[in-house]
Amino acid sequence: MRDTSSYPYPTSEAARRVALGNRSRDTAPEVRLRAELHRRGLRFRKHRRPVATVRSTPDIVFGPARLAVFVDGCFWHCCPEHGRTPRGNAAYWVPKLARNVARDRRNEEALRAAGWQVIRVWEHEQIGAAADRVSAALRMQRRAGRN
Repeated sequence: MRDTSSYPYPTSEAARRVALGNRSRDTAPEVRLRAELHRRGLRFRKHRRPVATVRSTPDIVFGPARLAVFVDGCFWHCCPEHGRTPRGNAAYWVPKLARNVARDRRNEEALRAAGWQVIRVWEHEQIGAAADRVSAALRMQRRAGRN
């Protein structure tokens, strides 16, 4: 069980409701990307750990092609375009968001070291363009001899 003593308390009931509504899986951008990939005839697994020794669960996994896709929220993963530092409780949020980015880098490096290709899609990206990137990566993997 996690030690929640260092977690910030919500500043209001509205803030508490917003925090409870944040999803880590099946977010709207993730669902839209999966739907577009499926519409294009691509089949995949979702929220599956590709390498047992790497504690990372990509949003979309193409196992035979060794392709892992993460759909990152601009706030939670510090998007260079849209990421922002919260004004309230910055002493908590700045280190928290930095830990998220560091974890993303570690997981990506570990997956690449295990022979996986990693694609990161930002929530603000156009779904068609993101699906094009994933499709192109799959074509490249298939040409390289991976299904």
